[in-house]
Amino acid sequence: MNFFEIIAQTFAQSGFVAMTWQQGVMILVSFVLLYMAIKKGFEPLLLLPIAFGMLLANLPLAGLMYDATAEGLAWYNSGVLRIIYMGVKSSIFPCLIFMGVGAMTDFGPLIANPISLLLGAAAQFGIYVAFTLANFLGNSIIIGGEPMFTAAQAAAIAIIGGADGPTAIFLTNRLAPELLAPIAVAAYSYMALIPLIQPPIMRMLTTEKERKIKMDQLRQVSKTEKIIFPIVVTVFCVLMLPSVAPLIGMLMLGNLFREAGCVERLSDTAQTTRCNIVPIMLGTTVGATADGLVFLRPQTLGIIALGLMAFCFSTAGGVLLGKLLCFITGGKINPLIGAAGVSAVPMAARVAQAEGRKANPTNFLLMHAMGPNVAGVIGSAVAAGFLLLMFGPK
Repeated sequence: MNFFEIIAQTFAQSGFVAMTWQQGVMILVSFVLLYMAIKKGFEPLLLLPIAFGMLLANLPLAGLMYDATAEGLAWYNSGVLRIIYMGVKSSIFPCLIFMGVGAMTDFGPLIANPISLLLGAAAQFGIYVAFTLANFLGNSIIIGGEPMFTAAQAAAIAIIGGADGPTAIFLTNRLAPELLAPIAVAAYSYMALIPLIQPPIMRMLTTEKERKIKMDQLRQVSKTEKIIFPIVVTVFCVLMLPSVAPLIGMLMLGNLFREAGCVERLSDTAQTTRCNIVPIMLGTTVGATADGLVFLRPQTLGIIALGLMAFCFSTAGGVLLGKLLCFITGGKINPLIGAAGVSAVPMAARVAQAEGRKANPTNFLLMHAMGPNVAGVIGSAVAAGFLLLMFGPK
């Protein structure tokens, strides 16, 4: 065998020959997402691992997401990303993420301004709009003799509107595990693209005068209140909706680590080292589920579109309630903080702060926006519990 034959044989067995157009499209999409993460700075800690995972999964013959169990082999024969992906499918990663979010989050703004709970609830509006539309489409569009979406699948798709990736994974694992890949990719991608999606909606629904409103400083919250809050929320929410115990329990446990003052090492670990490792594994494997061979189909594209619509309606719901509260309070509430009621912490609060600063450079809305933001985390978990109660296994 001469040199040219070796080269030809090597090329014939390479990924260049095996690549399909679907994989090529997804690789191009991953390049766009990498550009947006690195150059534009759209939540790079989240978007960059998702984009690179998408790139890895669509390189032909790499086998990083190969599932050995589908062929009757032992799990450890699977691709490395498939093995790590077990943390997503088992909902371990989402629960650990919630613990980290709780440990990093100060619930003081929510405790100091309880009206934030209403804004957090209003920003879940898109969940119910998306569920209604997905359920309607599921009954109206038949693909291969089957409805496009069942009621349980519609509920799983709708939770994307909460802008809460861990909750979306948790609920989808229980209601529609076959849709976990597109729902997880959509949820986390839209979370990362909050700085691109939310501002036009916020500006469209508010006047410049409303965006300029400066809010009064929040009252000081006592240490006792901060310690009691996670305990009370856990007891109330889990008794009301037992199915949300893994999410609410881990969220409030992390927050109790933060506020107790006697477990600094646990709090530091939950906030830093572990909370950096888990998103790397979760983001990369979520991105790796976007295999072009199964991703580019009508049902998946419908999920992406419905998820975006749900996210937009959630943002609008929070802003519109913010406008109503602004009117009721005589202009004491800036409607922009309503958009922070979606669950992406702290990205949504930072967007509200940025938009407020554009209208009034002396405005500081961040702490006010954190109230609806953390309320949205609780609200999306409660919404997931309600949908699980209605459509989950009996």
